[in-house]
Amino acid sequence: MQLIYLSPVTWCSYAQRPHKFVEWFHASTGGDVLWIDPYPTRFPLFSDFSKIGSHDNRANQTIPCWLCVIRPSALPIEPLPASGWLNSIMWNSVLTRIDLVHRRGPALLAIGKPSVLALLVLNRLKGIKSVYDAMDDFPAFYKGLSRAALRSRENQLVRKVTHLLVSSTSLKDRWSKIRADVRLVHNGLDAKITPKKRSAIAGKENIVLGYVGTIGTWFDWNWVASLAEARPLDVVRLVGPVSEPCLSGLPGNIEMLPPCDHQRALRYMQEFDVGLIPFKRNPLTDSVDPIKYYEYRALGLPVVSTNFGEMAFRDGQEGIFLSHGVGDIKVLVGKALDYNPDGEAIRQFAASNSWEVRFTGTKII
Repeated sequence: MQLIYLSPVTWCSYAQRPHKFVEWFHASTGGDVLWIDPYPTRFPLFSDFSKIGSHDNRANQTIPCWLCVIRPSALPIEPLPASGWLNSIMWNSVLTRIDLVHRRGPALLAIGKPSVLALLVLNRLKGIKSVYDAMDDFPAFYKGLSRAALRSRENQLVRKVTHLLVSSTSLKDRWSKIRADVRLVHNGLDAKITPKKRSAIAGKENIVLGYVGTIGTWFDWNWVASLAEARPLDVVRLVGPVSEPCLSGLPGNIEMLPPCDHQRALRYMQEFDVGLIPFKRNPLTDSVDPIKYYEYRALGLPVVSTNFGEMAFRDGQEGIFLSHGVGDIKVLVGKALDYNPDGEAIRQFAASNSWEVRFTGTKII
């Protein structure tokens, strides 16, 4: 069996759920993978036109022999009614390559994000087994016409695919109103590359309260600043790209570190005493199941998180300390620092929450 995968992220980006899905597929079947990078699906902005023909900074430059990566050319005009006709002219070579894979033998079509191209391919490959793996509420990232257009295409996609996977309870509740066979497949972790928790350092000067990940519109700067003020002797360490900087001054014990590769990120996490997930609660984060939750737990870290998305369903679980506002931060961090997990429980958590366990359980192959 072969896989045709229309990805929501580029292959060269940091390894995420899509990368783990195709790695699992190849390990399970031995089949080759045709990976199709995403193209702009929102209403055009000046930045979209300036990026046509450019390439992302490559965080992942390795392409295994069993995988072929294609980047479709497209004008960033997808929400417009005629966009499918205009862009399809540039997709001839992509569609030809997809047809060749389909004719070669049994194939699975996996779609990671709604798009005109995804619907075109789905309609073109009659009778193919197909899966939509909904890892986010994609329309919530957009506004206006772009949001409406993507929502419409997502509705079509959900009705057409043979299998529907979702990464959060919120997404499951939404799509269960349309079809009864929605499978909740939470995010997970790569147990093979997750290091062991570093032993406590005697005489350590500062407690490190850390976050690794993108700092975007969903990031709760007010909560983080309140945390830093409540724990002035601790270091609040934020690691990752910043697309939504704080507009006001930050306490001096907040330390900002630049983006890094996944292995370096895991080493940073080893140095944390508490793992933070400070996200706002809004329609965008309602459907989020943060991968960093699994990585923190696999490292034996207590997790202090705001009450959002899938984390809201984990209140009261071992090692989880859920904040319902800035008023409870000091008490929660104190409880988190008293948490002392059992080593065997950590190992069992990592084993039972691996990507392999997640995707094998879907029984789609």
